[in-house]
Amino acid sequence: MAHLRQVTAIIEREGDGYVALCPELDIASQADTVDGARRNLQEAVTLFFETASATEIAERFHPKVYVTQLEVEIG
Repeated sequence: MAHLRQVTAIIEREGDGYVALCPELDIASQADTVDGARRNLQEAVTLFFETASATEIAERFHPKVYVTQLEVEIG
């Protein structure tokens, strides 16, 4: 029986398109739009979980990912 797992998606502009990264698994994807990059990343992560062995998932999955902002002085 399948179950849902939440992972992080970080999407940023790169050149003329967008790159999406799942830091928990170090999986990335890209597309021309934010929505496209998100969909492509979701597909890539789903395919990883469908095809990777339990050992590979355990080795690559880093569940403690923190996304925050920093304030830094420039100049």
